Amino acid sequence: MSAVTFTNNEKSTSTSVGYAGAVVTVLIWAAWILATRHSAATQLGTIDIGLIRYGIPMLVLAPVWLKTGLLPKGVPLRLLATMVAGAGAVFFQLTTSAIHSTPASAAGILLGGSMPLATALIGVIVFRERPDFMRVLGLAAIVGGVAILLVRSLAGAALPWTSFVLLPMGAILWASYTHAFRRSGLTALQASALIAIWSFLIHIGLAVAFGTSIASAPLGEVGLQVLSQGVLSGLAATVAYGLAVHALGGTQAAAFTAITPVLATIGGGLLLGEEIGIAEIAAAVITGLGVALSTGIASRR
Repeated sequence: MSAVTFTNNEKSTSTSVGYAGAVVTVLIWAAWILATRHSAATQLGTIDIGLIRYGIPMLVLAPVWLKTGLLPKGVPLRLLATMVAGAGAVFFQLTTSAIHSTPASAAGILLGGSMPLATALIGVIVFRERPDFMRVLGLAAIVGGVAILLVRSLAGAALPWTSFVLLPMGAILWASYTHAFRRSGLTALQASALIAIWSFLIHIGLAVAFGTSIASAPLGEVGLQVLSQGVLSGLAATVAYGLAVHALGGTQAAAFTAITPVLATIGGGLLLGEEIGIAEIAAAVITGLGVALSTGIASRR
């Protein structure tokens, strides 16, 4: 009896850690979208920000990647490449370039809102996952909430084609990373460390080829990006999301990212002067309900 109790307690603790990691991730991502949007008005380019985003975790997690090696044994190269592209340099360059020309609210919708859907579709099509009815209903509610925000945002502003192409592509990349990490056998710290070092090396190559303006940028702007990109997004959010994927599973952890567009919309209204009305409130309620259902809280299994 005591063994069963211990197992149940251990499972409950793991699930709680997963939920906490998912919540921390979406809070940081919403702040990341706002900070990235703000950087469009500075002299820092996407390469400069990428060096900051991956340079900080590369240094902090150096003991981890030095121990595993750049090509850890037992991890297929295709999975490692998918992880680096999906949560590292390729993902970052695509999404940052698009966010620079996209309002924060729309960016949150087209990126954060697409992530759980892309992850669920890859799980069903590629890995034959079979979400139950309540989880499907939750994903449908997420679609409804995202649709409300998207219609609302498009009604007041014309978005460039890059917003509709690059941000959903970024969502697909992140979904691919989610499933690859789940099957890699790596811990959250190990995956974060490897993504950081490989992405930093890629950005070093980009800086050599195209140049960088970090040295001439105002110290305050660099400091803001160090905090938002390097410490929070590059380090804390990546580790937190890894913990969520390990504890909850890829599709369930990714469902939480649907909260990102709601938070980005609210943040855009409070910090960037974007309007918040009935549509935004309705989307928040519907999306929040969808996230709750998609986590399996109302499922029989």
